[in-house]
Amino acid sequence: MSKIAVVFWSGTGNTEAMAKAVEDGAKGKGAEVVEYNASAFSAGEVDNFDAIAFGCPAMGAEVLEEGEFQPMWDDVKGSLKGKKIALFGSYGWGSGEWMDNWKAEAEGEGVVLAADPVMANNAPDDAALAQCKALGEALA
Repeated sequence: MSKIAVVFWSGTGNTEAMAKAVEDGAKGKGAEVVEYNASAFSAGEVDNFDAIAFGCPAMGAEVLEEGEFQPMWDDVKGSLKGKKIALFGSYGWGSGEWMDNWKAEAEGEGVVLAADPVMANNAPDDAALAQCKALGEALA
């Protein structure tokens, strides 16, 4: 059985709803899933998991949330080489540039993306939730 962390930050509940769908997908494939708020996860946790899903909405000028998520991401990204990960999050404006930048940064660290990142415009609809569930299944 694989062990998966779902690490996220959510201000409005949209990214949290996506995280729950990722968890459901992974659990449906038999994985053990541990959920973390971004501020509770650190580089020291990375080796405890076979795969990690990271979720963060676009903030400001299409950047990661800067108070909790970005500091955690800066701490862990150097520990992710060769690790299977997934990225997801919601946005309310723009074109998804934050996700393109985040994906490129992750790939630059040598991560293995389990699937394409999933984005939802505002609250995730049924299609976005289904994509998140598939993301969880791909991690398991």
